[in-house]
Amino acid sequence: METGLTVALGAGLGAVARYLVLVWVSPASPEALVLAVTFAVNLLACFAMGLFRPGAFWGVGFLGGFSTLSAVALAATSNSPLWAVFIIVLSLSTATLAWLGGDAARERHHV
Repeated sequence: METGLTVALGAGLGAVARYLVLVWVSPASPEALVLAVTFAVNLLACFAMGLFRPGAFWGVGFLGGFSTLSAVALAATSNSPLWAVFIIVLSLSTATLAWLGGDAARERHHV
């Protein structure tokens, strides 16, 4: 129960942080810019996960709430099927590469 509450608190704070980044960019921005910022936030969160290997609060909680697959999925469903596949594949592949990059940076720093 305690771990669940810790993760929930972190996720809530991470989601608020993501919202503040999007507001800072400007909610009146074109949809493409909002999608680009969402991609950037997701890549930053994945890189941080690989770099720091944080615990429940910062990792699963905060970084999990900070990143978002649902916004990417919404953008994908709002476009043609071919564009949707491109968005999903790009998101998943770049997120994986960002995590691997963070992990490699951590390993290089510790060696």
